[in-house]
Amino acid sequence: MNQIKIQNLSKDYFDVKALKKININITEGSLFGILGPNGAGKTTLLRTLATLISPDEGTIKINNIDVIKEPRKIRELIGYVAQEIALDKILTGRELLDFQADLYHIDQSNKLERIELLINQLDMQNWIDRKCGTYSGGMKRRIDLAAGLLHLPKVLILDEPTVGLDIESRNIIWGLLNDLKKDGMTIILSSHYLDEIDKLADTVVIINDGKIIDQGNPTQLKNKFGGDRIILKVREFSDSLESEKVKKILEKIDGISQIVINASQGYSLNFIADRDKDLITKLKVELAFSKFKIFSLSQSQPSLDDVYLQATGKTLQDAELYMTGKRDLKKESKQSMR
Repeated sequence: MNQIKIQNLSKDYFDVKALKKININITEGSLFGILGPNGAGKTTLLRTLATLISPDEGTIKINNIDVIKEPRKIRELIGYVAQEIALDKILTGRELLDFQADLYHIDQSNKLERIELLINQLDMQNWIDRKCGTYSGGMKRRIDLAAGLLHLPKVLILDEPTVGLDIESRNIIWGLLNDLKKDGMTIILSSHYLDEIDKLADTVVIINDGKIIDQGNPTQLKNKFGGDRIILKVREFSDSLESEKVKKILEKIDGISQIVINASQGYSLNFIADRDKDLITKLKVELAFSKFKIFSLSQSQPSLDDVYLQATGKTLQDAELYMTGKRDLKKESKQSMR
C-alpha cells in the first residue's frame, strides 16, 4: 500500500528551482532512499514532507492526510531528524530525551521505558549522563535520532543522518534503521553516500537539479545496464576532440553501449561492455590500429553512480562540486523562514 503520495511537487527559492514536478509513491513499511548531490533538492523535499516549508505547487499525502492542509495531524505521525544538529549543551543526553518526551506528552511510565530502550538500541549507556556539549559528532547524531524516535512515529524522515560520522556510529544507526523497518516503520532517508542507499533502501529515487532522473529498486537499476562498467583513458588529461575520436571507435564495436564522455575526469570514456564477449582484447586491437594507447582501463560492476552518470554525464562527486557553486545558501535560508 502506498502510504505517501507526492504529486507534481515544485518549489522555487527566488531564481533557483529547487524542486521540479516531483512525483513519488512510498510503500508502507519500506525504507525509501533519496540519492543525489548536495544542492539537488533532497533537503527541500524532506522539509516539505515534514511540514516545515510549503511547496509552490503540488500535493503530498501521508496516510491520506494532506500535508499542506493538515500539518498538525501530520506532525503526530512523523519523526524528523534534520541534517543540522541543534542540542542544548547544558543538558545531559538523558535530560534532553526526558524534555523531548514531555513535549510529545508521553506519560511517565512509557517515557522512561522508551528512553531506556533507545539508550540501549543506540549504544549510548556510557555517555548518556554527560552534558551534550561534550559529545562528539557521532554521539550528537545518535541522541538527535533518539529524540526523533521517542514518540514511535509512523514515518521517520532522516536528512543525511550519517554524514561525517565514524564507522561505529554509522553501523549502529544502520542496524537500528533495519530493525525499525522490520517492525513496520516507514523510513525516508536522504544521502549522497552510494553504499548507504545501496545497502539500506528498498526503493531509491535519484535526484539531480531538482528533478527525478531515475527511481526503482537499487539492484534493478544497476542490472538494467546488462554488463560491466568500463572506464577508459587514452591519456591522463585528454581533450574533447580526442575523446570524441575514441568514442567513434567504441561505437563500432559490437557489445559496447551507453558511452559517456566525462569531462570532469580528464575526458575519460565510461561505457558498458557485455560480459559474455571478450571485448577488452578487441578494444585494445581497435585502439592500437587507430594509433591510440591505453593510459588506464578499469572494469567493475555497475553502481548507482553509473545510473547517475548515464543520465547526467557527471558522477555524484562531480555534481556536488557543480551544484555547490550554483547555490546561494543565505537566500535559501531567508526564503525557507517565510
